[in-house]
Amino acid sequence: MQNDKQLSELAQQRKGRIVLILMLTFFVVPLVVVMLMFKFNWMPTSESVGELVRPARLLSADDALKDDVGSLLPSQFWQQKWSIVYIADDCQVTCKAKLHDMRQLHVSLYKDMPRAQRVFITNMQDTSHIKRDYPDLIVINQPTENIAALSQQFQVNHENVYKSDRLYLVDPLGHLMMSYQAQLPLATVRKDVTRLLRFSWAG
Repeated sequence: MQNDKQLSELAQQRKGRIVLILMLTFFVVPLVVVMLMFKFNWMPTSESVGELVRPARLLSADDALKDDVGSLLPSQFWQQKWSIVYIADDCQVTCKAKLHDMRQLHVSLYKDMPRAQRVFITNMQDTSHIKRDYPDLIVINQPTENIAALSQQFQVNHENVYKSDRLYLVDPLGHLMMSYQAQLPLATVRKDVTRLLRFSWAG
């Protein structure tokens, strides 16, 4: 009986030590890691394939901007949804391929589709063929002098914004926060955008 009691006490002690170790693992160790990260100014590398705009650039709205049917854009246009933006002057082969990619990207968001909108900024006056192929695409098409101020807000790395063939991502607070180089595969961009939407509370 004495041996059984001693074995029982040893088992309880062992169980108590295991519980203590687990508590240390789940509660103390993360705090130590955070303190060390802060002390040594270490941050994990980002997995994003896009180029982060630092600091995020708050887009200014022009009350005179109109879409392709002549309707004035609302003052809160950039603050309604996530915006996937493309800019070009004359929309030929490369531009049309990018518009197709934008639609594929949007559709691939599945349940998050309503959280995003596609925006095409161009100085082309006749965009009827584009709207025929992409009826839900928001087109801002006005003469260059009318959209110059808006377009230049998307410039990164001193590139010609009409020739860079980049995709841009604007958050629902109206900040340009990410751009994607032309050569990035669509699947890679999609993975990046999907992750951003998944972990974002906005939009």
